[in-house]
Amino acid sequence: MAAELGAFLTALHGLASAVECCAPLAAEVLDQEQAEATAELFKALADPARVRIVNALAQSDEPVCACEFEPALGLAQSTVSHHLKKLTDAGLLEREQRGKWAYFSLRPEAVERLALVADLEGACC
Repeated sequence: MAAELGAFLTALHGLASAVECCAPLAAEVLDQEQAEATAELFKALADPARVRIVNALAQSDEPVCACEFEPALGLAQSTVSHHLKKLTDAGLLEREQRGKWAYFSLRPEAVERLALVADLEGACC
């Protein structure tokens, strides 16, 4: 289930998400916009700490407090916040403020889109 997520928010379009414009890697042809959006998706996941965050969220039935990632990852609060922001900006996470704490969960549409983007079944061999 951790492999099911996807997308990023472009800086120029605020909340415009690449989740909507990524194409499956096995597509016959990717246009430039689709290739860039897909590359940004993988760029957001290119850090082991971010992959572990996504994995933890995929295993959770409810949103997870940002404070729980510090001990789990062995990283400073500022580093955890940086990774959570990158994943949120990429459109992969939803952020919910509860008092002074932020809680995170995977965006359902991102999960579906990543599953589609990463589908290489029947592409070769």
